[in-house]
Amino acid sequence: MPLTVSVDVAPRDREVLESWLRSSSLRAGLAQRARIVLLAADGVAVKDIVERVGVSKPTVIGWKKRYAAEGLGGLEDRPKPGRRRVVDEAAVVSATLEPPPERLGVTHWSTRLLGAELGISHVWVGKIWRRWGLQPWRAETFKFSTDPQLEAKVRDVVGLYLNPPDKAIVLCVDEKSQVQALDRTAPTLPMRLGLPEKQTHDYIRHGTTTLFAALEIATGRVEQACLPRHRHQEFLAFLKQVAKAYPRRKLHLVVDNYATHNHPAVRAWLARNPRITLHFTPTSGSWLNMVEIFFSIITRQAIRRGSFGSVKELIAAIGTFIDGWNERCHPFVWTKPAEELLDHCRPGQRTSFPRH
Repeated sequence: MPLTVSVDVAPRDREVLESWLRSSSLRAGLAQRARIVLLAADGVAVKDIVERVGVSKPTVIGWKKRYAAEGLGGLEDRPKPGRRRVVDEAAVVSATLEPPPERLGVTHWSTRLLGAELGISHVWVGKIWRRWGLQPWRAETFKFSTDPQLEAKVRDVVGLYLNPPDKAIVLCVDEKSQVQALDRTAPTLPMRLGLPEKQTHDYIRHGTTTLFAALEIATGRVEQACLPRHRHQEFLAFLKQVAKAYPRRKLHLVVDNYATHNHPAVRAWLARNPRITLHFTPTSGSWLNMVEIFFSIITRQAIRRGSFGSVKELIAAIGTFIDGWNERCHPFVWTKPAEELLDHCRPGQRTSFPRH
């Protein structure tokens, strides 16, 4: 005698259950449970439901009881308790912040080394590192300036950026030496859908050039020259080019402490041209010179991925980029006051701060 315990389904519930059967995006488990309940409501025996739905008898009986006791909500999945987390996150974080023991012979932890040390899965270590922002494989460098005039120079340069002299032009000047004309040994493969551009790892060197650049911070415009060397003679020639580009204007030039910038011949020329004043960044403080930002841009956008058959081609590419840059240039704005910088430039102070 087949088991025929029917289930009472309210009209509204029947509409919902039938919509579940018609849905193409509903989870298969919910659709299966809806079919079981509807067949039971139609008086179909448990044995027949088992054959038509393809489930076991306990499954049919269980879902009938769940619906009878809880309605539609009883057909939803219930949260599974699972195994309690046994990993001590604090212990993992604490161990990560300490150097590995000397017996391991490593400078920093990896997920597998730390996992083996603590007796847990390396997957757990990786998850905890991501949750707490720990990256033992990374290291950043810092350097304190030993310049006895550190404070005076920082205040001088930053003062130029934040409060430039009236009716004067502030230029950041420097040279990017040893720019290599590298020629790839095979043609570059262009980017394709789903594939990046590809270049050969090996290359041929065709020589170098030195890029002299003067960045006008008020507009972002760049005056440039590519010269074979970077002695005081070349620097002085570039100074004359900059002076010619900005006639009858007072110029304040930010430069670093490279010896050629303070050569007697340069000082003598500046004495004859008092409208031009050099402002020196402190020792190990060339990052104060904003032309370094431009050097980073031109390296990433025009030089690093280029292929040049000669120094002449490299110089032409640099000139083309800077011509385009000057058409779309924008001001370079410094925002951080000198006092905040000095807090990070002295030994014993913090060594990281937001971008300027």
